[in-house]
Amino acid sequence: MKYNREEFVKQIAKHEGLVLTCYKDSLGIKTIGIGRNLEDRGVTDGELMHMNKTMNDILTKGITEEEAYYLCENDIMIVEKELLRNRPVVNQLNEARQRVLVDMAFNMGVPRLMKFRKMWSNIRIDDFTEASVEMLDSRWAKQVGKRATKLSEVMKSGEWNE
Repeated sequence: MKYNREEFVKQIAKHEGLVLTCYKDSLGIKTIGIGRNLEDRGVTDGELMHMNKTMNDILTKGITEEEAYYLCENDIMIVEKELLRNRPVVNQLNEARQRVLVDMAFNMGVPRLMKFRKMWSNIRIDDFTEASVEMLDSRWAKQVGKRATKLSEVMKSGEWNE
């Protein structure tokens, strides 16, 4: 991936929020840290060992900010690999558009992002204006509001302006 990982982590933290105790997200899914889905992704044995915690510790006592960022970095690596495996075209996009797609995949999961068929068709032919329109024509866009608007604008322009 071409984008700056450090900047992207800040972007994800801003979009997802940082919560150090277990909570249920807008879809009722147990979540912690920077959008770590505890039901679908969980916490690996290696991550628990790294944090010197049990799953029960995480559910009852929470995690530190450092641990939240550690889990987030792991999630980003997983999402990038899964996204590139499913859509190699992502590697050909510029930094800003890669950030958009990894952000979306981080938020909804790669399997759901793969269902944006019209968006992907437009990305393949470099019609980023139409791809941005397709992003907004979704239940995801209604759920995340301003985040979708921002990401759609970046997809269209190819520039990240903050």
